Amino acid sequence: MNESHNMNQTRLFQRLAVSAAVLLAGCSMIPTYERPAAPIATDWPALSAAAAAGTTGSGVAAADIEWQGFFSDPRLRQLIDAALRNNRDLRVAVLNIEQARAQYQIRRADQLPTVGAAVTGSRQPGANEGITSVYTAGLAMTSYEFDFFGRVASLKEAALSQYLATEEGRKSAQISLVAAVANTYLSLLADEELIGITRQTLATREDSFRLSKLRFDNGVSSELDVRQAESLIEAARVSLAQLARQRALDQNALVLLLGQPATGELAVALPAGKGLADMPVMADVPAGLPSDLLTRRPDVRQAEQLLLASNANIGAARAAFFPKISLTASAGSASSHLGNLFQSGSFGWTLAPQLFLPIFDAGRNRAGLASAKVGRDIAVAQYEKSIQTAFREVADALAGRATLGEQLRAQQAQASAEGVRYRLSNLRYQSGIASQLDLLDAQRSLFTAQQAVVQTRLAQLQSQVTLYKVLGGGWKEPGEAAPVANAALAPKP
Repeated sequence: MNESHNMNQTRLFQRLAVSAAVLLAGCSMIPTYERPAAPIATDWPALSAAAAAGTTGSGVAAADIEWQGFFSDPRLRQLIDAALRNNRDLRVAVLNIEQARAQYQIRRADQLPTVGAAVTGSRQPGANEGITSVYTAGLAMTSYEFDFFGRVASLKEAALSQYLATEEGRKSAQISLVAAVANTYLSLLADEELIGITRQTLATREDSFRLSKLRFDNGVSSELDVRQAESLIEAARVSLAQLARQRALDQNALVLLLGQPATGELAVALPAGKGLADMPVMADVPAGLPSDLLTRRPDVRQAEQLLLASNANIGAARAAFFPKISLTASAGSASSHLGNLFQSGSFGWTLAPQLFLPIFDAGRNRAGLASAKVGRDIAVAQYEKSIQTAFREVADALAGRATLGEQLRAQQAQASAEGVRYRLSNLRYQSGIASQLDLLDAQRSLFTAQQAVVQTRLAQLQSQVTLYKVLGGGWKEPGEAAPVANAALAPKP
């Protein structure tokens, strides 16, 4: 009779478990997700006919171009590779992924019961002033929640979205690191070129000073001419010292990005005696449409994953209003005497289901739901802001591409004209036709024009790097498959 009763209870428990699994799979309190409309224009701002050309093109998108293919300078590629292996910010981003993956696995494990070995013993006063002893040993299942209303599943979905967000955050960190190394490298090239121009200018001004001193010693010119030439020499030395300091600062910044001292092969890769004119041409990339940012920019995808996590938290907060059903069970040996615990016939089991329905919680569940909804609204605003920021960054980079080329051409022409002017002024001065003031003014104008050419060329090259970055390029490794927008890929177990 007892055996038949036990079998009936076992079957009832199995049916309850199957029913719970069916309800668990079909019930969710998570609101239906709808991607917010992108608060940006459908096309980039029109700058000019030249600016409009090349913004959409049929070339390979920036996000599909590996950084090794975009940067053709082998020295720069070597530096970027070292930074990706050693940079501490990127290392923290990778560790954040591991931490988020572990949190997701914890939430996923909450959907399954926890079973372990348990040994218990209790002694308490009994009837007739005796002591009742109970000893048990066997398997025990802790309080396992039947997730009928999807509370645990919602928390798991939130953890999954947060994990995927950290994946996108790592990609954003890599994009920023690649661009930072490239821009710092370009700054060092500009420093080297400006130092070369300044040294050449200093040598020219020293020659002019010696000529002015000779003319003054022979009574041909006044001391004013000598002092003017001397002032220009010291001004060039001031510029040289400033540029040497700037080069040291840029090199220190590059070392920080590399995450290791610039010694050995890395020291050879640093710019030395080279200028921006020696920089190989970088690949050109089409801007595409603004809507591409939603699927190409890792930071935008990261913001959307965080929005999905906030949406899932609403489901967990809603489920807290409904009954919570949990089960505690154990099976093993039980005896009133410790020595008889493992003897035959001592098998026993317990089954303790519990249902808890919130009646009065001082508004805790309502506050939790309100907090989850506000968190979702905050995530929506942050998602929209990330789209607007991405749109502005691309528009700025396109403005630079549209205008810096023409600016560089004009400044190169101006520098060429100032070079001719200086040579003619020098000939006229040596012939006694022109005054020294004309010669010194030509020297100053030529030096300024040459510096402007370098600075504009630097801005143009850095604008190319920035456009590649803001279009989502720089995170894809060679041979890596193209990403699928917002794919909820489960992490590795």
